[in-house]
Amino acid sequence: EGQEVTAMPTVDVVDLNNEKVGEVELADEVFGAEVNEALLYEAVNHYTAGLRAGTHKTKVRSEVAGSGKKLWKQKGTGRARVGSVRSPIWRHGGTVHGPQPRDYSYKLPRKMLLGALRSALSAKVRDGELKVVQAFGFADHKTKNAMGALAKLEAGRSVLVVDNGENRNLALGIRNLKGVTLVATKEVNVHLLLGHKSVLLSEAAARKFSEALAK
Repeated sequence: EGQEVTAMPTVDVVDLNNEKVGEVELADEVFGAEVNEALLYEAVNHYTAGLRAGTHKTKVRSEVAGSGKKLWKQKGTGRARVGSVRSPIWRHGGTVHGPQPRDYSYKLPRKMLLGALRSALSAKVRDGELKVVQAFGFADHKTKNAMGALAKLEAGRSVLVVDNGENRNLALGIRNLKGVTLVATKEVNVHLLLGHKSVLLSEAAARKFSEALAK
């Protein structure tokens, strides 16, 4: 009679010394979903398309520098008729159907974007590349100390750090570290998740994802 309730996956929570300090229950449909690679491709393609400047431009015959004089009279010379030195079939002439400025961005359904985000988070959990940190409570903003903390967490060289709210010491501490990116939960996208080898989520960020992305 009662509906069967799926048990939520439990993930270890570590401190900055990489020692287990607790556990957190996360939504199975967010961190334990089936990974849809086609959806991941669409989400990354959508993101990178939006980054394109689209400022490429070639000149058509009316825009190329050159005289407007008719080169020779229309009839009687025996030569082919011609009206412009900048005709596309002439050297230094205009370009026909060349690239023009355009916007490459396109809209992807919100459900697809959210589904891709679930797939990306689940893939990171599946591959053991996601870690939940209790809090990024750095005592100061020194890069050396931030680098030491990431080393203890065995984060590697390519790290995405996700935290909620304003954390000045964290932001200043890691901003000069190559390969390390800090974003808020609302700024996380599939391109960022897949573009970094390891992902460090604060416990607050993990809980927020678990609640916001649950179907």
